[in-house]
Amino acid sequence: MSHRPPTPSGRVTSAKIVIAGGFGVGKTTLVGSVSEITPLTTEAIMTSAGVGVDDTRQVPGKTTTTVAMDFGRISIDRDLILYLFGTPGQTRFWFMWDELVRGAIGAVVLVDTRRLADCFAAIDFFEHRRLPYLVAINCFDGMQYHDPQDVRDALAISGDVPVVACDARNRESTKHVLISLVEYVLTMRRTRAVAPA
Repeated sequence: MSHRPPTPSGRVTSAKIVIAGGFGVGKTTLVGSVSEITPLTTEAIMTSAGVGVDDTRQVPGKTTTTVAMDFGRISIDRDLILYLFGTPGQTRFWFMWDELVRGAIGAVVLVDTRRLADCFAAIDFFEHRRLPYLVAINCFDGMQYHDPQDVRDALAISGDVPVVACDARNRESTKHVLISLVEYVLTMRRTRAVAPA
């Protein structure tokens, strides 16, 4: 992992990153594990209104859900600060996604390989808007059950989109995901800058 050298002027650069994925995949956990500030969350207690709407079979202990967004901040080095915006996972809250992605440099699509279909909507959303993204496989229980290439094939995503494994509870693991996304975005921008018109 390479870090950028300090900017000559000593200016701090900030960037917005969106954390997306299906219901109960670990978006709030990811933001909370890496944020150097107390994360702002909009968690609400799940009520009987969600019965039959939210599929909690794979996350039986889940009692709260994000209803607007999660927000956190991390300094990658002394002149790069990332602002993290976690999206709500349920389809009934997707109307907020357009506002949440405005100004973002890229996105992390967090996936649970037990419920891979839950991330298709997020991937389609970012591909349609041409927002660079990477896929982060959340290794629940610290176990990686599927090879990243198998996940790439199952999702039918481009070969240049990074697919990485992570533990959303672990700060260093999550930080690695964010750095990988920033490096991918910078590589894409350099490639576009030198591509013939």
